[in-house]
Amino acid sequence: MHLYTDFMTIGATVGGLRIGDMAVQLFFFLLLLFLLKKFAWGPVMNVMEKRENYVAGEIESAEKSRAEAEIAAKEASDQLHQTKQEAQKMIEDAKNAGVKQEQDIVESARLEAERIKQAAQDDIQNEKEQALQALQDKVSSLSVLIASKVIEKEISEQDQEALINEYIKEIGEER
Repeated sequence: MHLYTDFMTIGATVGGLRIGDMAVQLFFFLLLLFLLKKFAWGPVMNVMEKRENYVAGEIESAEKSRAEAEIAAKEASDQLHQTKQEAQKMIEDAKNAGVKQEQDIVESARLEAERIKQAAQDDIQNEKEQALQALQDKVSSLSVLIASKVIEKEISEQDQEALINEYIKEIGEER
């Protein structure tokens, strides 16, 4: 048996390696590898694959979110630009409305002044006509007075005409 133990032991002087022990250890090692592959490696690889898919999905989601954010930022910028244009248009419209209202007010005031001027001219014309009527009445009464004095004095026709013309000139100068 000694031979057998010598044969099964390599380098016995240094502590030796026994082939039987090595075969048993190799068997259990292979069994351990098989069990690890079957019960641990598969689930670990599944977890790693799930993790890889999750990370890839997150990256894809982040890229998609970034693209959506860029689109939203562009839309917001466009909308801001459009809002600024609309505000500018409103300001221009308000200015134009103000200018138009100013022109309307000036035109209305001009028309009112023209109306007042025309009314004043009409009043002046009426007053002038009334003054002329009053003057004619006065001339008539003076003519009657002159006529009564002429009748009293018995003036000639030429003297009577001269007196009437003289009174008319005096009245014309008074005006």
